[in-house]
Amino acid sequence: AVETGKTRIIPESWTKTYYEWMFNIRDWCISRQIWWGHQIPAWTCQSCRKMIVAMDAPDVCPDCGSTDLVQETDVLDTWFSSALWPFSTMGWPEQTQLLKAYYPTSVLVTGFDILFFWVARMMMRGIHFMKEIPFHDVYVHALVRDEEGKKMSKSKGNVIDPLNVIDQYGTDAFRFTLAAFAAQGRDVKMSEKRVEGYRHFINKLWNAARFSLMHIEKGYDAIDVKNISLQDRWILSRLNRVARQTEKALDAYKFNEAAGAVYQFVWHELCDWYLEAIKPTLYDKAGDEEKAATLSVLWHVFKEALILMHPFAPFVTEEIWHSLPGTDGSIMQAAWPDHIQPGDDPTAEAHMETVMAVITGIRNVRGEMSISPSTALSVAVHAEDSGVGKVVENNSDLIVNLARLNGITIDAAMKRPKAAATVLVDGATVYVRLEGIIDFAQEQTRLEKEIGKLSKELSGMNKKLGNEDFLKKAPPDVVDGVREKHAALLDKQHALEATLERIKAMMD
Repeated sequence: AVETGKTRIIPESWTKTYYEWMFNIRDWCISRQIWWGHQIPAWTCQSCRKMIVAMDAPDVCPDCGSTDLVQETDVLDTWFSSALWPFSTMGWPEQTQLLKAYYPTSVLVTGFDILFFWVARMMMRGIHFMKEIPFHDVYVHALVRDEEGKKMSKSKGNVIDPLNVIDQYGTDAFRFTLAAFAAQGRDVKMSEKRVEGYRHFINKLWNAARFSLMHIEKGYDAIDVKNISLQDRWILSRLNRVARQTEKALDAYKFNEAAGAVYQFVWHELCDWYLEAIKPTLYDKAGDEEKAATLSVLWHVFKEALILMHPFAPFVTEEIWHSLPGTDGSIMQAAWPDHIQPGDDPTAEAHMETVMAVITGIRNVRGEMSISPSTALSVAVHAEDSGVGKVVENNSDLIVNLARLNGITIDAAMKRPKAAATVLVDGATVYVRLEGIIDFAQEQTRLEKEIGKLSKELSGMNKKLGNEDFLKKAPPDVVDGVREKHAALLDKQHALEATLERIKAMMD
């Protein structure tokens, strides 16, 4: 069945292991001395020691006629019962409706260590008794190890109890973590820190729902495409792409890719960008038609985002679903996101990418220069590409709002202003005016002092990492910890040096 492709083993690398068992199969003892299971259908005559194997319990010995027969007390090994699972659980040998509906089934999810003991034996029984394979796909899941990649063991004390994790972080956070790290062919390194990170993600979705439900009062049959904004067009286009990307990854059993796509869309694109971008519209700083159009987009996008998230976070999405106007029944019965009008919009995506690049660049300057978010900045844009300049101009209100500016000017003939930080985006140069915002001399002194402190710390680490005795005698996790800290400090030093160079350039 596997050779002809009727049944696939995923990842394909496990097919070789399966063949090793099947082509080199050996006899083995099928009896077990335990108190439960299928008792072996063999009887021994106590008079002549004749062994009788029969479909039905015999009354007399066929050799001597004795009725003193004793059945074998051993039972068939537990894999015998398990091998019958795909059909015996659904009424077989009767041809029940359940059996007709669910045999063969679509996929078996299992561990690599029972490929022969269970998977192959279900195939044997299924093909023999049902004349058909029991499942089309066999997905071999990863082994969940501890955060250092070691197999969990009670004796080692490195077991992570899933019930404790669920109690502390929630089922959805734990489930999403497992999906996000379930890359084919690789084991999952599990740590509670990772689960905690995805709990923040689940909280992000919950808070986004609370915000959205403050404004959504009804469900929408259609989107008002005539009055939607750039950000509306952009999020709809991104939703279409992510829905296809997630579906494709799920069909290929690439659960980590599906979870990653949903995570990126919900956290960064929907929550961080779209919800922030539409706040002025929702808070009555736009016309009624534009607000209504944006609400129709918000309802559709949030509804479909919940459906995309549902396989990974079933409980929180079900809870929010019942609070969302215009929904009916369980989210489990909702249709998977299909092609939502107006569909893919490459132009909107490209324009929004430009807007986001400008805003991100300005935010980075704030962070590097330690400028308070409450301080309004002034920005000038030199657009080498007239198309980019037009995009910035048409969306200047959005940029001013999200970058917290007090003004923005666009000029194709502009020269670099004095005391301004430079941000490069495709087709334009953004100048963030900093005169009167920061004390350049003081900032230079602070950066030089911090770089000097980092240099001393890195020097000490270099000596330690260059010491052969330390590398050989110290525990591996200690050495790895020093290396990780060294890399992080080195990155920080390079970032500070780059900022210092920018400060010096602005002082010229």
